[in-house]
Amino acid sequence: MKPGEIAIISGFSDEVLSVKLLEMGCLPGAPVRFNFTAPLGDPICISVLGYELSLRLEEAATISILN
Repeated sequence: MKPGEIAIISGFSDEVLSVKLLEMGCLPGAPVRFNFTAPLGDPICISVLGYELSLRLEEAATISILN
């Protein structure tokens, strides 16, 4: 995704990490917006369910989205 783009969360590829992401509000069917990347490329900032969330690239890579 590019900064400002919005997608819908469709699921997760890592079962263990998905529990943590679900607790943080990354629910399947929820819209997610990619805000920006930190200056060195990791972490990234997304908006989900009305708040901003910072994720490591390896965590974000486990989120499946629909464009």
